[in-house]
Amino acid sequence: MNQDIPTPTDKKNPASQFEAYIKIVKLLREHCPWDKEQTHKSISHLLLEEAYETYDAIQNNNFKNMYEELGDLLLHIVMHAIIAEEENNFSLVDIISNSAEKMVTRHPHIFAEIEVSNTNDVLQNWEKIKMKEGKKSVLDGVPNVLPALLKAERIQQKAAKVGFDWNNKEDMWSKVLEEVEELKSAIISKNVENIEEEFGDVIFSLVNAARFSNIVPENALQKTNKKFINRFTHIEKRANELGKELTNMSLEEMDELWNEAKKNE
Repeated sequence: MNQDIPTPTDKKNPASQFEAYIKIVKLLREHCPWDKEQTHKSISHLLLEEAYETYDAIQNNNFKNMYEELGDLLLHIVMHAIIAEEENNFSLVDIISNSAEKMVTRHPHIFAEIEVSNTNDVLQNWEKIKMKEGKKSVLDGVPNVLPALLKAERIQQKAAKVGFDWNNKEDMWSKVLEEVEELKSAIISKNVENIEEEFGDVIFSLVNAARFSNIVPENALQKTNKKFINRFTHIEKRANELGKELTNMSLEEMDELWNEAKKNE
């Protein structure tokens, strides 16, 4: 079945482009066997995957991949909106109008008479407005399925916006050292349950330390992961060049190649 491809009336007009795009997605939903079968839940994991691919493109400053992945995210947003409209739950218009209204309401320093002097004022106003919108807790809105490292950061950020935060870096670092000592004690006592709990406390306190240094812990750990991969693959490559198997090499031999990789960075 050949369908006419919807084209924008004005290729330089974003609204016209978006209108044609929506028509294309609706045609897929109507005529493609795979698209017709999909539900909100069946494609939810793909939405998560596309979000991570977008994140990866951003971290690597890969602008070609970035706009492609943003397009994939857009496809999911439009698809979910079309499915919801078919089920009479909500529409794309509802999504856009609600988001626009929310942006206006949450930026009274732009669209009303509220005065702010810095970013912290903006963030505090944001949380106050969200509470007026019906939030029962400052921590509402942090997704349960968010990866633990990101979730810890978001929880701390939200608590800090209402003043629940360390007064200075010295107190924060004292807490980090305190948690490390408690972890060491738990390890010595060989209490597996306590070890896990204290290990989590150490990580949580380090996320706080990252926040105080304006570091995104997820980004920091991703960079460390990448660094480890690069160095370890160097070990594999050099071992192969030397005609050796990693399993037959000593730790000292591998450390030597590891240090060689560090020098090459």
